[in-house]
Amino acid sequence: MTAPEQDLTWRPPARDGRHTVACVGETMVSFFPPDEAALDTADTLALDTAGAESNVAMYLADHGIDARWVSRLGDDAFGRRVLRRVSEGGVDVSAVRTDSRRPTGLLFKSPKDPARNGGTRVSYYRKGSAASAMGPYVLDEAALRTASLWHFTGITPALSPTCRRLVEAALGGERPTVSFDVNYRPAVWQESAAPLLRALAQSADIVFVGLDEAQELWGSALREPGDVRSLLPSPRILVVKDGARSATAFFGDAQARVPALAVDVVEPVGAGDAFAAGFLTGILRGEPVHRCLRLGHITAASALSVPGDHGPLPAAGEIEDLLKASEQDWCSTRWAAGSRAGCAA
Repeated sequence: MTAPEQDLTWRPPARDGRHTVACVGETMVSFFPPDEAALDTADTLALDTAGAESNVAMYLADHGIDARWVSRLGDDAFGRRVLRRVSEGGVDVSAVRTDSRRPTGLLFKSPKDPARNGGTRVSYYRKGSAASAMGPYVLDEAALRTASLWHFTGITPALSPTCRRLVEAALGGERPTVSFDVNYRPAVWQESAAPLLRALAQSADIVFVGLDEAQELWGSALREPGDVRSLLPSPRILVVKDGARSATAFFGDAQARVPALAVDVVEPVGAGDAFAAGFLTGILRGEPVHRCLRLGHITAASALSVPGDHGPLPAAGEIEDLLKASEQDWCSTRWAAGSRAGCAA
């Protein structure tokens, strides 16, 4: 069933007359070869930051949304680098605390790795990190208590038992609207993630999940976005992303689907976070669902076209042109790295 476009609009309640988003989770320093060589043959490494929740916060800030990042960092140069980078992205970092006993997490990324059939390999060094010591007490931070929407991902409950209890507490009891990106990362799990991630998704208001990760978690019988909706009927809004093909949003029994933009992909990591930020921006603005989905695709394209996790958005006028484009023009648009979005020849 597809409802009329104007019926597929919902805006969460504001706090103190405005919409603010608190994103909770770990951010690390990432190392990667600047020339896209394999990690084991690279002569030099570039540095950036990498964290699903801070990625969402920075893209929300890019879109003009009041975004906060809540986390813990080590009292080290890596932690100071992360804090500066996220703060420079326009995000409120006043609820980020420093842990003098635990380090900032690290990751190493190898694009086009032969061991992954030309895909990206990521190696984490985050065990015992400052962020892994977070627990339910984090919910007492003023940045969370005064926010109108909380954003969590399925990465955080895998970091430690206390982080798991944090996410479970955030999704239970009295709380504001909660957005949850399943964001399944097998490398960070020491146990089967499927039952917990399904339970957490069922408890959230807005849920993002890729069709491929849903199949990996809950079975290959989930062939279509509608199958995922049948598995996760509780969220007010469920967004199922089907890779480079499309994304489908379910509002109750109604649904809307928007094809993805064609993109010359430089690096896929971070695109899901960008999509979530774009979609949430549309929701917080009270946009109809097709514009929310398009804004998700536009923001994801910005991440796909850069080697790091965060790329620049097009100018506001260019974004609006894409949001208003006919379906034919939208589907003919190709996004090339280092150039403005435009229609394919």
